[in-house]
Amino acid sequence: MKIIMLGAPGAGKGTQAKMISEKYGIPHISTGDIFRANIKEGTELGKEAKSYMDAGKLVPDELTVRILLDRVAKEDCRDGYVLDGFPRTIPQAEVLDEELKKKGDQVDRAINVDVPDENIVGRMSGRRACLKCGATYHIEHLPPKKEGICDACGSELVLRDDDKPETVKKRLSVYHEQTQPLIEYYEGKQILCTVDGTKDAREVFAAIERNL
Repeated sequence: MKIIMLGAPGAGKGTQAKMISEKYGIPHISTGDIFRANIKEGTELGKEAKSYMDAGKLVPDELTVRILLDRVAKEDCRDGYVLDGFPRTIPQAEVLDEELKKKGDQVDRAINVDVPDENIVGRMSGRRACLKCGATYHIEHLPPKKEGICDACGSELVLRDDDKPETVKKRLSVYHEQTQPLIEYYEGKQILCTVDGTKDAREVFAAIERNL
């Protein structure tokens, strides 16, 4: 089962991807993680990607797909995988489809975790992070025992720049312009399933299970 996760930043698609991965025993593949792994290991693909990043350029779609296909060719992906963070645009989706088709393969399901913008701004601006140990909290849904202090290491919690309302609104604007068209793209291929991401994570997952 080859699954693509769609949804705005902060919609909770990463959480759902992990739950799908655990339930069905298929790897959760985040493109950010693959890039970091290739660069850290000094692979040829990693070196090529790093040369673009060091120059402050975007990694071309063709190279991103090559790095992704290298990952999904590994033994643990034999029964499928969940892609999180790719594709982000229709051209990326088309390149991915073409390359999978060459291997006699295809995407089976695209899952859209749908959450209104105002909910996302509220969710993300409530996040607090510990820069020392990486633990994350939410002032409403997962507060620390002591306000502003990390339970794990006692360091101060901060609102990251990425989670500030003005940054979130900018990210949502980019999402609507570049990534949202993928919903129609996969709908046209009759493999899209949309779930209400405003509900509790377990309820969202139950809806995904019914669709799978």
